[in-house]
Amino acid sequence: MPRELFVPVDIRDSAYDDRPLSIGYGQTISQPYIVAVMTEAIQLTGKEKVLEIGTGSGYQSAILGELAKEVYSTERIPELAEAARKLLDVLGYTNINIKVTGKDLGWKENSPYDAIIVTAAAPSLSDTLLNQLAVGAKLVIPVGSRWEQELLKVTRGEFRNTIENLGSVRFVPLIGKDAWDEYS
Repeated sequence: MPRELFVPVDIRDSAYDDRPLSIGYGQTISQPYIVAVMTEAIQLTGKEKVLEIGTGSGYQSAILGELAKEVYSTERIPELAEAARKLLDVLGYTNINIKVTGKDLGWKENSPYDAIIVTAAAPSLSDTLLNQLAVGAKLVIPVGSRWEQELLKVTRGEFRNTIENLGSVRFVPLIGKDAWDEYS
């Protein structure tokens, strides 16, 4: 995936640095290593319907679009959603749907999903998102404080979920219901 297409022109020379990069509006494109870890953790086979929380530049969306049947991606910042949509259209993606959701988490009307990736940090696991997962599906989400989190892989069970810690991470805060208040 040509990461340089998903970062601002003035920092394209840093596109392949293994670190997050600013994409404006206080948001970042995740470092390539973390994108790979999160993508691998949901174990896609090509038949899945995936929800991404936090479209950002569209980079993770494009990767998911290569590996899943359908991708639904939500973004709270209209300008980022619009720019991502335009780029993904130019790149020929027809299986990626983007919606501006404001502070609502998820895209309930298309649930249940086979996997959910959250690209911003939540203070705790979100029941709103867990309820949009199919039984046996996986949720990958950074959980913790605004400054450091643990990347969790949650597999939804019929009666009980299983949680695996994938390691320490640092993400921008997830803003919205079941998440952080913008000003806290």
